[in-house]
Amino acid sequence: MAHAQFDPTARQALAAAAVEAKTRKDLTWQRIADAAGLSVAFVTAAVLGQHALPEAAAKAVAELLGLDDDAVMLLQTIPTRGSIVGAVPTDPTIYRFYEMLQVYGTTLKALVHEQFGDGIISAINFRLDVKKVADPEGGERAVITLDGKYLPTKPF
Repeated sequence: MAHAQFDPTARQALAAAAVEAKTRKDLTWQRIADAAGLSVAFVTAAVLGQHALPEAAAKAVAELLGLDDDAVMLLQTIPTRGSIVGAVPTDPTIYRFYEMLQVYGTTLKALVHEQFGDGIISAINFRLDVKKVADPEGGERAVITLDGKYLPTKPF
């Protein structure tokens, strides 16, 4: 049976413990995702408290990180989502995403509505990918793909 959380405190504490274990064991998020048998984006979000893991994945992650049975149970609970506290994020990396949405949010909204109509892009039926690619002008570029199912507004 699925169980939901309504207080994010336990998942935040678990996320901190999991990140500490990841660091101590010198693991990558990809290695943890491989153990779980799921995508690196989904598993990272789950370990950081934003998704519930299936039982087998929760057990594999906990075993790899050296976490106890309580952690296995907690990794399977449906969390209270939302990891950014306060109005404007202060972490520079997270702030840049906030800035991108401040600059391009209305553009994205206009283009989505023009191409699809009135509705939203799902963050539930969703895939995320992050890749590092060479920049032809020198250095590196981040290519981030947000792939969500379009859900039209249904009048009732």
